[in-house]
Amino acid sequence: MGEDEEATLRSLSGHRKIIDSLIERHHGRFVNSAGDSVLAEFASVVEAVSCAVEIQNALTAENAKSPPERRMEFRVGVNSGDVMVEGEQIYGDGVNVAARLENLADPGSICISGTVYEQVRDRLALSYEDRGEQRVKNIARPVYVWRLVLGGTAGPQETTGLPRRYWRGGVMSLTGLAIAIATFIFVQHLSLKPPRTSASIPSPEKPSLPLPDVPSIAVLPFANLSGDPQQDYFSDGISDQLINNLSRLPGLFVIARNSSFAYKGKATNESEIGKELGVKYALEGSVRKADQVRIGVELVDANARTEEWTARYGRPLKDIFAVQDEIVGKVVTTLGLLLKVDEMKLPHFGSSQPTENLEAFDDFLRATEYVFRATKVDNAKARQWLEKAIDLDPKYAQAYAGLGWNHPVATWNQWGDPRADLEDASELAQKALALDDSNSSALALLCESDWMHLRYDQAVANGERAVPSISITRKAITPCQMC
Repeated sequence: MGEDEEATLRSLSGHRKIIDSLIERHHGRFVNSAGDSVLAEFASVVEAVSCAVEIQNALTAENAKSPPERRMEFRVGVNSGDVMVEGEQIYGDGVNVAARLENLADPGSICISGTVYEQVRDRLALSYEDRGEQRVKNIARPVYVWRLVLGGTAGPQETTGLPRRYWRGGVMSLTGLAIAIATFIFVQHLSLKPPRTSASIPSPEKPSLPLPDVPSIAVLPFANLSGDPQQDYFSDGISDQLINNLSRLPGLFVIARNSSFAYKGKATNESEIGKELGVKYALEGSVRKADQVRIGVELVDANARTEEWTARYGRPLKDIFAVQDEIVGKVVTTLGLLLKVDEMKLPHFGSSQPTENLEAFDDFLRATEYVFRATKVDNAKARQWLEKAIDLDPKYAQAYAGLGWNHPVATWNQWGDPRADLEDASELAQKALALDDSNSSALALLCESDWMHLRYDQAVANGERAVPSISITRKAITPCQMC
């Protein structure tokens, strides 16, 4: 990646196409991908092993076209076993052992469990190397490991396979489940999402929403790579800021936060998200906050499951707003080129830097996390962080608007004095507009206040001023989503 990012990503894309096509050819089901890893399941153990062998043979041939320093090598692990079923996800040793086998494999090789070996040794013309019992992380008993000796194709194989049957009334899947995991050796940190070892199981089909007539995008929650769950507020906040910035672009359909954040922590692939939200593109990435902020981002065609653009940023924290502007600009340029839309240009909204005080910005992001939890205690905590942000920067318009929205939220939930809360909301909205007369959150807040006071003409006028900058969603928009 350090030597040639574009060439590395081209290789990654080419290798993934080979892997995905072979999974499909062997009647497997692609479960998920973390960018540098693939998880798939098969109804037949024989098909899973045959697929793994063909993947390694195909990638060896593909690597022969490149110099040694540019080759990507994979490890593959295959296991068969029961899994725990919980909603749309599966867990348990069936998945975990496959992941551990992948870690034990050498670059370019395949490791299988003893249970897989017993089912394929007399059915496939392969050679096997006995690696004995191995103790692996988080698995109570040693796992018996066999290494496949490659060099040819997997010989005669069953055509009937094992029937896939799931006991849906309980929590166990009773079928033999073969799971293959392929992970890159030289690009372990290329992924913009953390590796996952959980998978979804077939569930009732969710209706696919039609694509809008304009370019459409969902910004998914960015992964927190700091290793500290307490830093989630920052990665979530960056995602939320990008949603707000993109939603200000004319002619771009942007899914609102409440809809896209429903996928946080779920093992759902981009294709499913695109169908469920009715968008063509997904923007996803990762954030690591330390002395510097490191952001990885990728624009994915949800329909084709291809990466259209990726980038990495390592900047001082003070440059965070410039990085956000650069990401938005690149998204607009890329979509314009892909869709041949000449009018997709960045509008001139003036400076996008909401505050020069980074501590105030950090407090605002912390408040945002509490706002969306929507409880009385969290609403009070959000108010404290917003008041702190305003103390640090009395000219922070968005902080005034956010604090203003805190009051009608209390009114809707009967957590305080409705009359006092509405007066405070109007006052704070006016303060925000005095600092930034185009602040959509403050305009929407005035619209809400006017509506509650039965001042319908004023509510419509303020609402119309706010509309061009409010994000669009196919689900119901509540005022809280606008803040």
